[in-house]
Amino acid sequence: MTAEIITIGDEILIGQIVDSNSAFIAKELNLIGISVYQITSVQDEKQHILNALQEASKRADIVILTGGLGPTKDDVTKYTFAEFFQDELKLNQEVLQHVEALFAKYKKTSISDLNREQAMLPSKATVLHNKYGTAPGMWMEKEGKVYISLPGVPYEMKNLVEVEVIPRLRERFHRPFIYHKTILTKGEGESAIANKLASFEDKLPTHIKLAYLPGLGRVRLRLSGKGENEEELINSVETQVSGLYELLEDIISDEQEEDEKIAVQISKLLTSQKKFLSAAESCTGGALAAEFTTHPGASACFKGGIVSYSTQIKVETLGVRQELIDKHSVVSHEVVEAMAKNAKKMFKTDYALSTTGNAGPTKGDSDAEVGTVYIGLATPEKVYSKKFIFGNTRDQVVKKSVQKAFEMILKEISEA
Repeated sequence: MTAEIITIGDEILIGQIVDSNSAFIAKELNLIGISVYQITSVQDEKQHILNALQEASKRADIVILTGGLGPTKDDVTKYTFAEFFQDELKLNQEVLQHVEALFAKYKKTSISDLNREQAMLPSKATVLHNKYGTAPGMWMEKEGKVYISLPGVPYEMKNLVEVEVIPRLRERFHRPFIYHKTILTKGEGESAIANKLASFEDKLPTHIKLAYLPGLGRVRLRLSGKGENEEELINSVETQVSGLYELLEDIISDEQEEDEKIAVQISKLLTSQKKFLSAAESCTGGALAAEFTTHPGASACFKGGIVSYSTQIKVETLGVRQELIDKHSVVSHEVVEAMAKNAKKMFKTDYALSTTGNAGPTKGDSDAEVGTVYIGLATPEKVYSKKFIFGNTRDQVVKKSVQKAFEMILKEISEA
């Protein structure tokens, strides 16, 4: 059972926005045993969309389009959809009533003819109710294959996938089970690990695949299996996981739910322990707090943070002593530990992370080389710090600093 995703929009092709819709749809399909064969991005142009539909129909059982369903002239998806199915657009009264109700409730302006046009849909389409927007989703079938068109607005698309699309696909198709297990490693790169696992990979059953997912300071190893019997599939994958442990025991750091971010793991552990975290950031400029609070549930364990980017703020607001900075430099073990200790006290938390360093391109208030970062951690019992050299690319220095800070506290709270 395969699917293809087609994202529509010039804004994707010119790099104005990142295509996050495909990632969400692919993950949701995977959870119900549907494999995504290909993801394609095309312009808001009729012939381009038609070509993409025709090509996808040769490869996939399910074709999902997202985008191009708005009220403006460059939104041509539903007209193209109708042409592909040799259908015509007709007014759908239920959709029109929904659009009118949305305008009456949320808009101060009167509904326009362009907005009413949203209720013109292919006559053969099954309407997928979009409770958050004016553009409905559409479900059509042709020669045993399913074609689904969804709006490109992420929160509208996500609701339609969860409420309308996935339940209908479950009912419409017989699907195999898919099971993933992800192992986190540390201390060795992708090629070194691949060398150790060459023989292991050669002996894997045909229904199980191993993927290498390198990241900052770690490599994730994902075993993926597909089969008709769920219990047998899980047992088969777990047997291979045991084999990984035998070969890589010295560098395996953890197991995780598929694609679960380290910030989410930290949040879950802190919440279960009824502990709280705060942050004092310098070189990371708030990136640590931003990454942590991106995920739902962070408010249960994260109280707040301070971006003490300048030396003045470190002294006047965070309370780091000037003489400490004068003696050891603003980029030092002593200063980053004082930052963590003071943040822990300021926010009344159990743990506090701190960062100070030179992300580049210039050295700023310190003579430390660009890429030098100190990360501090205050715990209920102690305060300590580590020094890292992360290179001279500013963006990577910040990202690596956040990752290492998270690794430090995850290790600490996992052992608590």
